[in-house]
Order: sequence, then C-alpha cells, then structure tokens
Amino acid sequence: MDSANHPVTISLIAPIYGVEKFIAEFADSVLGQSYPHIQYIFVNDGTKDASMEVLDKVIRERYNHRRHQIVVVNKKNGGLPAARHTGLSHVTGDYVYHVDPDDWLSDDAIAMLAAKIEETGSDIIYFNYVKEYANHSSIKRERLYDTSSKERYIRNMYNHKAYGTLCNKCVKASLYTDHRLYIPQYGYAEDCCLSMQLIGYASSISFLDEVLYHYRKDNPHAMTGQGLKKRKREYAENFLNLYETYRDTPRDENPIACVFDDILIQAGWYSILFRFGLFGKRPYLAKQIRKAQIKKSSNVWIMSQLITKLYALFR
Repeated sequence: MDSANHPVTISLIAPIYGVEKFIAEFADSVLGQSYPHIQYIFVNDGTKDASMEVLDKVIRERYNHRRHQIVVVNKKNGGLPAARHTGLSHVTGDYVYHVDPDDWLSDDAIAMLAAKIEETGSDIIYFNYVKEYANHSSIKRERLYDTSSKERYIRNMYNHKAYGTLCNKCVKASLYTDHRLYIPQYGYAEDCCLSMQLIGYASSISFLDEVLYHYRKDNPHAMTGQGLKKRKREYAENFLNLYETYRDTPRDENPIACVFDDILIQAGWYSILFRFGLFGKRPYLAKQIRKAQIKKSSNVWIMSQLITKLYALFR
C-alpha cells in the first residue's frame, strides 16, 4: 500500500449495549489514539441505560475534533452479531477492527496496526491481548501462523488452542464484502464463527507480536457471564448453522471444511450431555457423525467422541 498517496484507514466498530459503567474509559482509549486515519462506528443496539449519553458527553468534552470521523447508528436491540453486522454496512475504511465497549485499547494500538499493514499488506493482522480481571491480568500470546498453516489455525481456534476473538484481529474490509459470510444467530462464540471464515478466505495473514487490546473479565453482564447450558446450546447452534452454510461448498472454495468433523461431533456430544435434542431437530446429524473422524486434537475428549459416535450409530 502506498502510504504517501493513501494512508491506510481503519474502521473501528463498537456495538453498545448496557456498558454505562465502562464506556467512558473505552471511549478515551479509542478516541485518544494517536493514529489520525480512523473511522469510528458506534452502534447503539437499543441500550436501555445511559451508555450513549456518557459517550456523547466524552466526545463533546474531549474529542469534538473527531466528530467528522464518528458515525453513530441507532437500532432496535437485536444482539451482538446483528449489531456488528449493522456496523459493517457503514464501513469506509480499508480495514475493519471490531472492539467491545467494556474493554479498552493500548496506547498507540492503531498506529502499530497501521504500520504492520503498511509493512505487509496482509489481509489479516492478528496480535496478542490481555484478559483483565479484578485483581490481576493475564496476557494471551498467539502462536505464529501463515497462509500455509491456515487450516491448523482454524482448527486450533475452534478447539480453543488459538484465540477465535475478533478483538485481536484487524481484517481487510474486502474480506467482508467479497464473500457471503454466515452471520451467527446467537451471541456466544459468534466471534469465532466469523474469525474462522475470515481466516479461511484470507490470502495472507501476519502476526504482530504486541499486546494491543485489554479484554475486561469483571463485567457481570458480559456474554461469558451467561449460564453454562445456555452458552453450550448457543455454541452448538451457531456452529451447526455454520456447517450447514458451507456443507455443499466444494472444498477448494470452502473456508472451514477442515473443522466439519469437529463441529458435528462436538454438537452431538453437547446434545447428549445437555439433552438439547439436536439429533431430532437436525436429522442429518447422526449420519454425518457416523462418517466423522475421531481426532486427538479435538476439544472433545476421545472417550466422549466415541460415546457420541456410538450414540449416532443407533439413531
């Protein structure tokens, strides 16, 4: 990318719902970035608290000079995936970066991202982040992947051995516009569903070995604070929908074929364990699980995989 004629522009998308307590800190961290070429897209997902009023006050008092870079979109509450998708329709930047408004960015994070984009021109830049707990922090460091190891990266994301979060990936906008991506129906693990597809479609990926994002873990209203059974159901439903989106796509055009067996067996195991009834709702499930391979690298224990296949055999 020719930075002299066209400095890279990054569209930052933040869905806002129920974050009145945290949004001022978040706003300072994003609006105070040193890099000048940022588009800010704040999607009000029908929040019922004063989040938007706090955000407007921060902008008015400290960042009024950024007004021309800010887009505020108001919509009825539809959940996190729908809010992210709404934000995408307003993107004008070369790259898209999804953030959550109860978290915050490191100083100069966007400048470091832009520099890495200028250096590599990669479709996706991924990086380290920090989980911030009430009394301690935990740095989450990524492994090195490239286009030759994309399938391993995707399988590791699905099996929780790499980070499937969107908050540690900056993505070329054309990956969103050039492909018909499955937008998850449910909020839990929606970022992993999207991340896997984006990595699968990317022609190039690069790792930036810096900590750029701070992921708050002490927000009791965050998605990960949901009950276990609800989370597992949403996980299984999202990924089965993802499987159904691509199951008839030829492998050379299919971004996530490498995780088909993992998705099927894990959904089947969750259905048995939590009595979700997925085998009845999705008649293909038992047949496809019978064909699926047992894999040591799966997030489902080998014994649980065997039980799932045995159950499917008698369906």
